[in-house]
Amino acid sequence: MKIICNKSNLVKGVSIVSKAVPSKTTMPILECILIDATNDIIKLTANDMELGIQTEIEGEILDRGMIAIDAKIFSEIVRKLPDNEVTIETDSNLQTVITCEKAKFDIAGKPGEEFSYLPIIEKDESIEISQFTLKEVIRQTIFSIADTESNKLMTGELFEIKNNILRVVSLDGHRISIRRIELKDQVTDNKLVVPGKTLIEISKILSGEAESMVHISYTSNHIVFEFDNTIVVSRLIEGEYFKIDQMLSNDYETKVRINKKELLSCIDRATLLVKEGDKKPIIINIGDELMELKIKSQIGSMNEEIYITKEGKDLLIGFNPKFLIDALRVIEDEEVTLYLMNAKAPCFIKDDEESYIYLILPVNFNAAV
Repeated sequence: MKIICNKSNLVKGVSIVSKAVPSKTTMPILECILIDATNDIIKLTANDMELGIQTEIEGEILDRGMIAIDAKIFSEIVRKLPDNEVTIETDSNLQTVITCEKAKFDIAGKPGEEFSYLPIIEKDESIEISQFTLKEVIRQTIFSIADTESNKLMTGELFEIKNNILRVVSLDGHRISIRRIELKDQVTDNKLVVPGKTLIEISKILSGEAESMVHISYTSNHIVFEFDNTIVVSRLIEGEYFKIDQMLSNDYETKVRINKKELLSCIDRATLLVKEGDKKPIIINIGDELMELKIKSQIGSMNEEIYITKEGKDLLIGFNPKFLIDALRVIEDEEVTLYLMNAKAPCFIKDDEESYIYLILPVNFNAAV
């Protein structure tokens, strides 16, 4: 095999597929990136058996062939090469020579035939959304997946298609994040649980352009994202996702309308007094026209008042400040509406159309008052 390509194209391609290289594996071939120049296109592939990524790069194929190269070494080499054309050449003994200007690296490769190709997915159904929308939806929900493996379903996000609406849901046992997107084409109702790791890696690769589309197809076991000459294939998480609708309620005793930026800034200031890992709640006292926020820790205490519009009863309630910050940061609206029932029931932050819903459980704050 002998190929020539521009360094910047090579670096971009390697950086995209590297996201699917496993950090630990018992199969050394999976620690490699496959360079496939057997046809008229140069393809780079990495696959950890849960997540696989393939991307095409521009370049010239002088001799067809393929080779698997250790991803870590290859990535480091191409990043540090001069900004010029790179030649990659392999011989019959799988020795791979990488040259750029006066720099020349000679490293051992592995047979491309041993590499685990991306599975061929018979695409049952598909939807199309813009890169901008997908990137935003991931950003607006991914923070509330669980990082523990004790419940696998919580480490993923529910993609539920119903009545031509895509609803994306994440939860970690303390909060729920929901975003709704209208789909343009008619699609059959379906439910998939996509691993959080897959979505995090995809959001890093997406350009986020509103005009560029992502084609998402899926079967009962896999989901495929296709965009910008890149294919991402991921296994789905098996199992029945939690019954979200049973956790949502439209009942409330207190409704608060508040400036989002003021509320976010206030909670942000309050967390200055909380050490990392210290679970101090922020106490919120809702009155007629004012909301008072208080926090008390070993470092000191703070209280601040914000003007609000309130319907219903006064309320004293406590929350983990991080959960409020996470939700408020990803809401674009100038004002937000909070729906509350009592000090032990969840708070809902949502807009009138319910294009977003954030549910946050309160915390017991008796000891903190």
